[in-house]
Amino acid sequence: MRRLVALLGCGLLSTALRAQAPSIIKVDPPNWWAGHTINPVRLLVRGAHLSGATVACPLLRCTAVRSSASGTSLFVDVTVASGVAPGRYPITVRTARGTAAFDFTVQAPLSARGRFAGFGPDDVIYLIMPDRFANGDPSNDDPAIARGLHDRSKGRYYHGGDLAGVRQKLPYLKSLGVTAIWLNPIYDNTNQLNRKETYDNQPITDYHGYGATDFYAVDEHLGTMDEMRRLVDEAHALGLKVILDMVANHTGPYHPWVTDPPTPTWYNGSAERHINETWQTWTLGNPYATPDLTRETLDGWFIDILPDLNQGDRDVARYVNQNTLWWVGMTGIDGIRQDTWPYVPRTFWRDWMTAIKRQYPTLRVVGEVFDGDPALVSFFQGGRAQFDGVDTGVDYLFDFPLYYPLRNAFANGGPVREVAQMFARDRIYPDANRLVTFLGLHDVSRFMQEAKATVDGLMLAYTLLFTSRGTPLIYYGDEIALPGGTDPDNRRDFPGGWAGDARNAFDANGRSADQQRLWSHVQRLLALRAARPELRRGRTEHLLALPQQFVYRRGASVVAVNNDTTSATVAFRSSALPAAAVGGCGPAAANDGQVRVALPARTACVF
Repeated sequence: MRRLVALLGCGLLSTALRAQAPSIIKVDPPNWWAGHTINPVRLLVRGAHLSGATVACPLLRCTAVRSSASGTSLFVDVTVASGVAPGRYPITVRTARGTAAFDFTVQAPLSARGRFAGFGPDDVIYLIMPDRFANGDPSNDDPAIARGLHDRSKGRYYHGGDLAGVRQKLPYLKSLGVTAIWLNPIYDNTNQLNRKETYDNQPITDYHGYGATDFYAVDEHLGTMDEMRRLVDEAHALGLKVILDMVANHTGPYHPWVTDPPTPTWYNGSAERHINETWQTWTLGNPYATPDLTRETLDGWFIDILPDLNQGDRDVARYVNQNTLWWVGMTGIDGIRQDTWPYVPRTFWRDWMTAIKRQYPTLRVVGEVFDGDPALVSFFQGGRAQFDGVDTGVDYLFDFPLYYPLRNAFANGGPVREVAQMFARDRIYPDANRLVTFLGLHDVSRFMQEAKATVDGLMLAYTLLFTSRGTPLIYYGDEIALPGGTDPDNRRDFPGGWAGDARNAFDANGRSADQQRLWSHVQRLLALRAARPELRRGRTEHLLALPQQFVYRRGASVVAVNNDTTSATVAFRSSALPAAAVGGCGPAAANDGQVRVALPARTACVF
């Protein structure tokens, strides 16, 4: 009997010991490149019973091994020497209780030829929310359908658009004349209803991509990494660039880190105790602000729900930098759109931009500073150190200050002179040419939703947008005057992107007369912009700025805008003008250096 008890005891002890053996759930990043500018690469190993672990790397070099207090996270620096051949390399994690192993892949780098090209004023960007553009692979709808997350009748559920759909519509975008596409984030998001952020007291889904639960995976509702690479490659083959949305400020509320952070300071606060973001971005550009005044903006949880990453934690900063470069290296993209730019410390952006440029010097980044004050937006633009001594180095910012007078003038009939007055504030920026201009995007109601909006007004707005300084952007569907109120109504499905849609607006036969008139106007303007370098990079001169008429020169081209509901004849000093290339203006009569042009109501012409 004693022997039996002893044997049973040994068996139970053996089982207990085995139960305490280390286990591995995930490794970030799962692969890296030999000779990379970040070397060693810091792995974050997530699992269980990792406390006190050592790590063996027979064919690589592993150092700086550290585990979290909970034993669920392990950091290890892996050096991948420049001569290491691509392949899978074993790494073993060992504790007194046992071992666990995983393979770490050394990747062959993508050829830089035709990739990482950047973007700028020679481009026109087209913003796509993949879930709402086109459903190219209905098979990847199945996971969302099975979980009750897919319903096209609900604005905040998955609708089924995907990367395959974007890829299949590349010829449409090429025919329109855009040269770059911006995709909202494609990170893996939660596979359950989001009950933390609700709409009309109902749970929603994170179809938009901004609630990441895995920064190293493509959301399965959108496709796979192979599909993303294929999309980028086929875009490049057509001469189209790809810009990918990224998020460094926060994670989704269902990320595993929220309940088990890798370090005690991984987040600013915790789910139980944190600051609610106040969005007082003006405090960040205030030279008199104390840290207490800026803390609620920098350290708060976005909309009181999205956990705020602490970039002051060196492991967090390292993780984000590596993740950014991993996505670039895996996909071959040309640019990055970075979300919620002001809510992250400027010192982090400086270091982040340095890391990007060291590896991909031609890649370009545009940051989101959602504010209409050019003094504040200019504070965040790269190119000069501000009062805090920091130059973030960011390449571009969105021109929200111009967006507001554009919408007011052309959608609501406000004075067009306000647009000229906003351009006059370009002196505030280090370089106003490094702004991305737009009439709408996924965070605002659509142009056609404004109370007084008309297709004629939208055509006017596009004429100015495509003939002014900066890099212009089109929000998907705005080229066919798609309506839409506030989120989620502004994220309607593109008509014809789904089998069985009542009409297909990707084809001229599926557009109304007004939609086709607008589409052709955009196409003609983009062709003119591509053909005339001065419309992209020429010196700007304002020749006339009246309440509802605005005339300006870009190099050898002159643009005349009449935003009034009645015709007008304007006079300004200029040499004789040729016939208008765009618009239905009367002939320009020149006399003693004065030019007179008859402008029909709500018309813009490009001479």
